Amino acid sequence: MPKDYYAILGIPRNATQEEIKKAYRRLAMKYHPDRNKGNKEAEEKFKEINEAYAVLSDPEKRKLYDMYGSAEFERRYTQEDIFKNFDFENIFKDIGIDLSSFFRKGKRGERVYTFDLGDLFGNLFRTTFGEEAYSPFGEVYETYQVELPITLEELLYGAEKEILIPGTYERLKVKIPSGIRDGEILKVKKKSGNRVREYYLKVSLNLPKGVKIENGNLQMETEIPMTTFFLGGEIEITTPDGKRVRTKVPTLTKPGAKLRLKGLGLPQGAGRGDLFVVLFPKIPSKLTSEQKELLEKLKNLGL
Repeated sequence: MPKDYYAILGIPRNATQEEIKKAYRRLAMKYHPDRNKGNKEAEEKFKEINEAYAVLSDPEKRKLYDMYGSAEFERRYTQEDIFKNFDFENIFKDIGIDLSSFFRKGKRGERVYTFDLGDLFGNLFRTTFGEEAYSPFGEVYETYQVELPITLEELLYGAEKEILIPGTYERLKVKIPSGIRDGEILKVKKKSGNRVREYYLKVSLNLPKGVKIENGNLQMETEIPMTTFFLGGEIEITTPDGKRVRTKVPTLTKPGAKLRLKGLGLPQGAGRGDLFVVLFPKIPSKLTSEQKELLEKLKNLGL
């Protein structure tokens, strides 16, 4: 059945733009899903008034609608056409919703959308995680926040893994990009009919013992013989991702000193940053008589 956009907004066909705007604002507030939870009729009405306003608030679309009539206009124009160039920011600001976080600056300074329509309405009408929300297009949104544990190897090289959503039997496949950081959020969206589930996966990085991230760099600890601190020498280090690397320790190196291994750290741009290795002395659990004798001599020599 053709839609009468004027009747939907309750305005005459000669209504001014200001009258159209006032009617839309009044109806949008009345039928907003947050005020009518579980009311399918209100949900459908909210969808209709947004569609009607998208057409009648645009002079060019309104002219075509008046020219062709409801039935022919619906045949010629899709939902995407209807909402094309719709000024979401000013419209929703007028009913108390701030969209400033949904824009970024383009290369020439213009304001560019950073979302698709589904993402927009999923964010606008969401309440809290795990609760339902509704879009003007009749979609029902459910949002969930889930912890996503990853290993250092998955951070370095990326991975695809399957996780079980807590409290359900649902499994979710997710691609982990190389270089993702602890605390970042990955968004996965699944749609079935008019129901959309959005999963916000918060990355939780599990680092091996003695390994940490500091100032954006990868850092690990290793023990070397005490004599190497004094005499220097070449040592072999197993990096956190399992590579074996040989490197030199300068003479008279102090405990706690750091060795820099280039290109073995965290992903940065097209390459990788550096790995810093903190050196500590390896203290034996017990001494042989020969070792004790040598240490006594070193002690008498002031070492």
